[in-house]
Amino acid sequence: MLIGSGTAGNFGSFNVDHPGGPSIISGIQGSPHHASTASQPQQHSPGSSSGGGGGGSGGAGGGSAMTPLLPSFGFTQEQVACVCEVLQQSGNIERLGRFLWSLPSCDKLHKHESVLKAKAIVAFHRGNFKELYRLLESNQFSAHNHPKLQALWLKAHYVEAEKLRGRPLGAVGKYRVRRKFPLPRTIWDGEETSYCFKEKSRMVLREWYASNPYPSPREKRELAEATGLTTTQVSNWFKNRRQRDRAAEQKDG
Repeated sequence: MLIGSGTAGNFGSFNVDHPGGPSIISGIQGSPHHASTASQPQQHSPGSSSGGGGGGSGGAGGGSAMTPLLPSFGFTQEQVACVCEVLQQSGNIERLGRFLWSLPSCDKLHKHESVLKAKAIVAFHRGNFKELYRLLESNQFSAHNHPKLQALWLKAHYVEAEKLRGRPLGAVGKYRVRRKFPLPRTIWDGEETSYCFKEKSRMVLREWYASNPYPSPREKRELAEATGLTTTQVSNWFKNRRQRDRAAEQKDG
């Protein structure tokens, strides 16, 4: 599979179907330095080291603005991260797994957040939940990755609980699983949730409802952006709240 430059940013075509060799990348575009190192082995000479000839010092000055290539791999952490993100978004999980398998042994690379997230996704899809939990509990993730990783954590525990009980989980069963296996702080900001909505989001919706129970489509979009919810979730919240209020009024009347 080739990932073209239109998808993967400013580099060329990545071939992830043949892991482990130079063919995993085909022509990184951008700087001449990247293009040359991707297509041929790196050369080491006394002149290229610090304190060497004039060409060596000029090379060092030009290379200082570029991300160093990974040892024995031919491209950078950022390019590895980009491939991981593209394969995740396209749903090519098996190819993503092969790409991860091809990566060199480099602690800095394997601790990159995009690589860790990719490993967690592959572990989930392969049913290796023990490895998924280990990755999520032992590494700190940025807030923008929390929703995806929280979903993996919960779905994995739901699947395990359903296998043990031999039947699908209902709402109560899922609630019990969530209470038994709370989200690790590595993928959670610590804020309590209620009905899958954070209290901060519910507060924004309640304040708006008090002044206008019928927000316009544009206002719903703005509320969705402000709360981190979807417009459908916002619409459903207002609809359900109006129904509850009408039912309460009829009961009192």
